[in-house]
Amino acid sequence: MGVREEKMVSAGYGNRLGLAPPPATASRHATAVDRWLARRLLEAVGEAPVAMELWDGTEVTLPGRRPEYRVRVLDRRALWSLLLDPEVNFGDLFSAGRIQLEGDLVSFIETAYTALERAGGGPLGRPGRLLGGRRRRNTLRGSRDNIHHHYDIGNDFYALWLDSAHMQYTCAYFPDPALSLEAAQEAKLHHVCRKLQLRPGETVVEAGCGWGGLARFMARHYGVTVRAYNISEEQVKYARERARAEGLEGQVEYVLDDYRNIEGTYDVFVSVGMLEHVGPEHYRGLGDVIARSMRPDGRGLIHTIGRRSPAPMNGWIERRIFPGAHPPSLAEMMEIFEPQGFAVQDVENLRLHYALTLRHWLDRFEAHVGEVREMFDEAFVRAWRLYLAGSIAAFRTSQLQLFQVLFTGPERHDLPWSRAHLYREGTAA
Repeated sequence: MGVREEKMVSAGYGNRLGLAPPPATASRHATAVDRWLARRLLEAVGEAPVAMELWDGTEVTLPGRRPEYRVRVLDRRALWSLLLDPEVNFGDLFSAGRIQLEGDLVSFIETAYTALERAGGGPLGRPGRLLGGRRRRNTLRGSRDNIHHHYDIGNDFYALWLDSAHMQYTCAYFPDPALSLEAAQEAKLHHVCRKLQLRPGETVVEAGCGWGGLARFMARHYGVTVRAYNISEEQVKYARERARAEGLEGQVEYVLDDYRNIEGTYDVFVSVGMLEHVGPEHYRGLGDVIARSMRPDGRGLIHTIGRRSPAPMNGWIERRIFPGAHPPSLAEMMEIFEPQGFAVQDVENLRLHYALTLRHWLDRFEAHVGEVREMFDEAFVRAWRLYLAGSIAAFRTSQLQLFQVLFTGPERHDLPWSRAHLYREGTAA
């Protein structure tokens, strides 16, 4: 991507983020203390081949390094902000244009993640954790506010860079890495349906349905009836319009309500991309919801971003992009299943599939960046560029995982002998 010198827009999303404006007057020449602080920051990222250029043009490097990336810090207060809380403030300063990067953004973040892990986290791995521990609560009211922050910013924005057919804002499945995004998202939908072994006439409840693509797909291709719950008004409005246009109103119902208020009993429970917004303190409650809504011989699947071991969401992502988010470890997820006696039948990690999905999204985002800028402002463009690029790096370096967990009720015994049904040609399993 390289350096971008676009003029910042002071109104709009930048203000909504609460970004501090640049200082009214330029910083003075960098002092010996400024240069020492910059070296401390470079030392903190271990062996990463990074140089830092200060506001007066002074370049700071470490002995023996051959820099592949150059971070430009445009004012003294930005340097101090990096030192105070690097995890959160790097994102804010980058979004505000007070930090610029020379070099590919994805590769830079990937290199930084790898270097920090080898260094055991270092000084940059700790301060942001303080904010990460102050995750916004996912109460009924808190969840609505958190989801509104991210998902109700406009369907037209998401339509610019998601797949055109189903508007899937979750990991695609690439049996062949050369597939288009549209083909890979359709492959993901089949993959989920085959894991659940859907049969015509069955009933399905979906918790957190996005723009409703999976529900419509299950109804059209697998002959099931679906009730899908979501608390994003924009998404539910879009989903209902699409179901009406596709003649699926008799098979698909979209309910504008929280998953905790699911009513009825169903053959199948499914949730794709919602668990990240639930929070571990609510996992037992989610298990209670599943137990009362899924028949004892039913099947369920949860698809979620996850972690190798328990850790909070990146502080900047949690504050600016996904408030209330927490990607769980598999151990944390067991709080959903074990207390209810559910049997976990299959676990698949699609981590690299998500890295490739995000690459498609970022490329499409960049192709429409002018339209995005007109919708919002330059701070929004830079923030979402960083979010998408950082997410690619996180999946590539195994900072994040993508789990699909298939489970059954305690009375389900007719299980497949192999995974052959997942790869069968055709539609329904």
